[in-house]
Amino acid sequence: MSVASLFGFSAPADVKVQLTNTDKRKSFDVAVNKAQPREKLPLYFDREPVEGKVMIKVGHGKRLEHNGIRVECVGSIVIFNDSSQSKEFLCLSQELAAPGELRQNTTMEFEFRNVEKQYECYYGVNVQLRYFVRVVVGRRMGSLVKEADMLVRTYKRPKEVAHSIKMEVGIEDCLHIEFEYNRSTYHLKDVIVGKIFFLLVRIKIKHMELCIVRRETTGFAPNTYNESETVSKFEIMDGAPVRGEVIPIRLFLGGYDLTPTFRDVNKRFSVRYYLNLVLYDEENRRYYKQQEITLYRRREDDGLSPEMGVEGDSD
Repeated sequence: MSVASLFGFSAPADVKVQLTNTDKRKSFDVAVNKAQPREKLPLYFDREPVEGKVMIKVGHGKRLEHNGIRVECVGSIVIFNDSSQSKEFLCLSQELAAPGELRQNTTMEFEFRNVEKQYECYYGVNVQLRYFVRVVVGRRMGSLVKEADMLVRTYKRPKEVAHSIKMEVGIEDCLHIEFEYNRSTYHLKDVIVGKIFFLLVRIKIKHMELCIVRRETTGFAPNTYNESETVSKFEIMDGAPVRGEVIPIRLFLGGYDLTPTFRDVNKRFSVRYYLNLVLYDEENRRYYKQQEITLYRRREDDGLSPEMGVEGDSD
């Protein structure tokens, strides 16, 4: 027996939320809380209804006095390092019961129709965007609150026209490298194809790697905060290159935990991706060049048939 139960402080009822037909929906394992095991969440699309039932189990011989029971469909952005910038951008509410008391187990159904879900869920280092159903049983001694998460994803091609990337890395009279990638825009299961040309090499290069860097930006200017994370490192070369050498690049994105690019979501955060080409000489000095790329999610990337979801221009 817990201490709370011993002194009579335990909750007089158990509240559960069950979304309808989750067993028939596509679901994905998601790390909603980095400190907790991954959760399997059902997939929802924009404008789909959100429906289910609330089950309240009252302990034997007990009664639950409440100030009303309501259910809410919520979309929220939480900024972990600055709670003042967190926001619930969506909150639909329905009253399930007027103030009173429950003496037996009760099930209440709910339905939110045509729910706007304009953003994709994101679970990052300093920011989290999530959709969930929240049940609140109002009580004088502290409300009972229960939540059930939904996973929302959008399948939108970016507006910008894909073009090849050509860049140079150079140190006067010492190093001159040109590299090119086939495109600047990729889907999440795509392959980055490119070449690196060594035009002048007078520095003893030890090895070279290509990194994918994810950068979260939160806050409002001038008080913005950036968090960079290296998603992958791909060794391109081990050993000293010579002038005229050409090294091909093929980097498969499907094996990495990537998300689409997010730009200025609800004016609160952005998530951008960069290709970072890094060279190390024999004295472990670093020479690098960084280029932003745009990532987007296709229906096929999630194993969905073409008719599911809506694809259009990004916001």
